[in-house]
Amino acid sequence: MRILWISALIAGLIDQISKYVVIHQMELWRVLAIDVWPPFVNFRYGENCGINFGLFKDCNSAWVLIALALLICGWILWWVRGTDIPRLGLICAGFVIGGALGNVVDRAIYGYVLDFLNMSCCGIHNPFSFNIADVFIFVGAIGLVFLTPDGKKAA
Repeated sequence: MRILWISALIAGLIDQISKYVVIHQMELWRVLAIDVWPPFVNFRYGENCGINFGLFKDCNSAWVLIALALLICGWILWWVRGTDIPRLGLICAGFVIGGALGNVVDRAIYGYVLDFLNMSCCGIHNPFSFNIADVFIFVGAIGLVFLTPDGKKAA
């Protein structure tokens, strides 16, 4: 379980540091857009009150979404403790938890999640932005899908 906590800490710190550097130090909050490697990687300032794809975008629901994220993190911890999961699976679980907690920190401080990454390609313009926490959550969840044992419980 120690590796889970270490990977969660690393994911959360990388997320918060990246947001601080890009949004505050590079002043993305002020300029709103920075082309890094157009059209593939761009920084676009975003305040996400909801969850993916604009769901629950009412900014008054921040505390509900914080509670939901904490419940999901608790469920993942409970599930991992009762499952014979490999080391890489524990790292993936830590990524999900660390990413979720990175977004929880944003909601607690700002009332919304700070997004800044925007990727487009091949003539297709992507209007959505995301952050490093979202990447950790996505990678961790995919890893858990493929690294989860077939229902065997730990002894």
